[in-house]
Amino acid sequence: MDTEPYAWLEQSLATIHRADWYRSVQTLHGLPGATVVLEGREVINFASNDYLGLAGDERLIQAATAAVQEFGTGSTGSRLLSGHRQLHRDLERAIASLKQTEDAVVFSSGYLANLGTITALVGKRDLILSDQYNHSSLKNGAILSGARVIDYPHCDVEAVRDELQRVRQNYRRCLIITDSVFSMDGDLCPLPELLDLAEEFCCMFLVDEAHSTAVLGENGAGCVEHLGCTGRELIQMGTLSKALGSLGGYVAGSSTLIDFLRNRAPSWIYTTALSPGDTAAALAAIAIVQQEPQRRTQLWENVDYLKELMQQLPQLKLLPSLSPIVCFQLTSAAEALRVGKQLKSAGIFAPAIRPPTVPTSRIRVSVMATHQKVHIEKLVAACNK
Repeated sequence: MDTEPYAWLEQSLATIHRADWYRSVQTLHGLPGATVVLEGREVINFASNDYLGLAGDERLIQAATAAVQEFGTGSTGSRLLSGHRQLHRDLERAIASLKQTEDAVVFSSGYLANLGTITALVGKRDLILSDQYNHSSLKNGAILSGARVIDYPHCDVEAVRDELQRVRQNYRRCLIITDSVFSMDGDLCPLPELLDLAEEFCCMFLVDEAHSTAVLGENGAGCVEHLGCTGRELIQMGTLSKALGSLGGYVAGSSTLIDFLRNRAPSWIYTTALSPGDTAAALAAIAIVQQEPQRRTQLWENVDYLKELMQQLPQLKLLPSLSPIVCFQLTSAAEALRVGKQLKSAGIFAPAIRPPTVPTSRIRVSVMATHQKVHIEKLVAACNK
């Protein structure tokens, strides 16, 4: 028996280093935006999920500041105890209005929203079908639920049908879970086709709209709106921390679903409520999304411009993307680190993404509405070198 119970940690870290999988934080300074200060110099920021550039918007800052002055810095407890404020309910109603659902419930993070929702909906007698490229929060929620989990090949509708025909009858409930925009690839799930299967085989359906909320859809309601699925019976999860520039997660759906989650989702019941400042900032962001559609228009103009220029570089192996996330693959984690460092030297912040986060190493570029054409041109010039 090993007499040093923590000795394995150093060995594990050494293995991570050898595989070029080691990660460490990079400190940014100042307000978030299209450019940021990193290691003492200004760089163009292509690493952010702040797609509409709202995280540094003065109106969100003022809303958060006013809420802190009125309600304090923390919510002090769970929503069912001392943590509930009218701000929380106002935000939930605003989300439901944006998503065109009966109701919504706000969690303290997107990760908690997925963990709590999945574990509340299914258990040991049930089945989960999960896209193999799903976010960690979906995967871990599935594991924690105790249900049988089948990972299906990425976006493979026929594989889902085959599994449902094979095993659906053996389980009490079935839940299909998928990202709508896959955050490390940029592609979209085949939402209408998957929903058709859910209806045919009497399955619940949860879609993670983290990277499409306020980005896709005529009104910014997400991939569900973009792909013409508004009003269909499903569970919509999303985050307040990306295009909405704040913090937190939400689930939107029927009033019955939301009422059930308030009574059964452990990561909502047993967690301190979202802080007043974050709640107010998210509420201000939703109002801006609804009042200023030109922000989304500018975002998609920037996305189109970047893709047009990148397609002129045949040496880049671009992954298919229908979102503001544009990735190009590299042969190894070591090469991804090297290219990421070269980009940083050229004034471009677009970090390497490596296993185990993704199956193949890549540079992930995230476009913002506040990027200028010259920013995009500098990125492409740096990639060309």
